Amino acid sequence: MLTLNKVHHIAILCSDYQKSKTFYTEVLGLTIIREIYREERQSYKLDLALNGSYVVELFSFPNPPKRPSRPEAVGLRHLAFEVINLEETIAFLNTKNIESEAIRIDETTEKRFTFIADPDELPIEFYER
Repeated sequence: MLTLNKVHHIAILCSDYQKSKTFYTEVLGLTIIREIYREERQSYKLDLALNGSYVVELFSFPNPPKRPSRPEAVGLRHLAFEVINLEETIAFLNTKNIESEAIRIDETTEKRFTFIADPDELPIEFYER
């Protein structure tokens, strides 16, 4: 059997690098580990951490195709983050003019969760601990 240790990182391709960089660092609070501009690709690669652990690679490329979010398409469905207090999370997002969907309850775990979208409409879930 294959032995996996953990998810190493999630790679996200964005259409507006500065807008997405601001979203992931100033709204979601991920910290920058390293930022590289790759001249030959006209592309940024931004390595981001959550609580000191490397989790997201944010890439920019010239004129990437749009991601189909609705209707749902094959591939990555959404990115989920655990939060302690869903109301506090939603209140903070509101200060950044980001609206969340109505709070739902996971019928299996009975935990509460909500969704927002990143600047390219990638669904982002906040799941209460």
